[in-house]
Amino acid sequence: MSTSAEQSVSHVFKFRSVSYDLSQRTHIMGVLNVTPDSFSDGGVYFDVERAIARGQQMANEGADFIDIGGESSRPGSEPITDDEELRRVIPVIDRLAKTVSIPISIDTYKSKVAGKALNAGAQIVNDISGLTFDSNMVNVVREFEACIVLMHMKGTPKTMQKEPSYGDVVEEVAGFLAQQAGIARKEGIFRVFVDPGIGFGKTVQHNLEILKKLRRFAQLGYPLLVGPSRKSFIGKLLDAPVEGRLEGTAAAVTTSILRGANIVRVHDVREMKKVALVADALKNDPSNV
Repeated sequence: MSTSAEQSVSHVFKFRSVSYDLSQRTHIMGVLNVTPDSFSDGGVYFDVERAIARGQQMANEGADFIDIGGESSRPGSEPITDDEELRRVIPVIDRLAKTVSIPISIDTYKSKVAGKALNAGAQIVNDISGLTFDSNMVNVVREFEACIVLMHMKGTPKTMQKEPSYGDVVEEVAGFLAQQAGIARKEGIFRVFVDPGIGFGKTVQHNLEILKKLRRFAQLGYPLLVGPSRKSFIGKLLDAPVEGRLEGTAAAVTTSILRGANIVRVHDVREMKKVALVADALKNDPSNV
């Protein structure tokens, strides 16, 4: 259950040009991968101009955040150098920060990349390692007074899908997120989102169990971010390639919202914005008990 300290965490987050009350409606985080090899859209937005155009399009479609990533975290992927990651993301962040009013997130676990991205205009660090890969990350996030997304992942992107196992996946993931959020707060980082990491070191059944019991993660007291978009568990359930997972993503996003997600991280912003509007109406119906 939530502790009194956790219950005191505000869901009102102020960024440079906007303020969001994450408890009032579902907020949309659009995915912008500037990579040649991401599982869903690798190569599509690798060109800087095309990436910037897509970011602006997502803002126009109703995204509340744009999450920019320069290194693929697909299962089996190899890491790239800090310099290569910076070469990919900084021109996009720098330009987008000047042309959209919504907050930009940098999807990285490297403190050097995070620092330069925040300096270029990002306001959120989305760390798939939950502050476990780079000990300097807490210092960078604190220095910039940035928001941090703490995600759970078992292993590394290269190894995470090699027969992942848990005693109790929900409790183990919730325990990790509570622990890392506590560390962040002790280090002076008070703007924290938690993400159970759908598809990161989890089997199909693990992912389904997490989604079925998502309220457990909402009980931690921190804004809850969920990213089921186009994930392989949907593909396996539907026997569908990445481009055929829109309806499955909509079902997973709806489930996430009804069970406590404050933010959904998605590729298809326009479509999932509509899904969220309907799901929010159902969620907020007083008769829906």
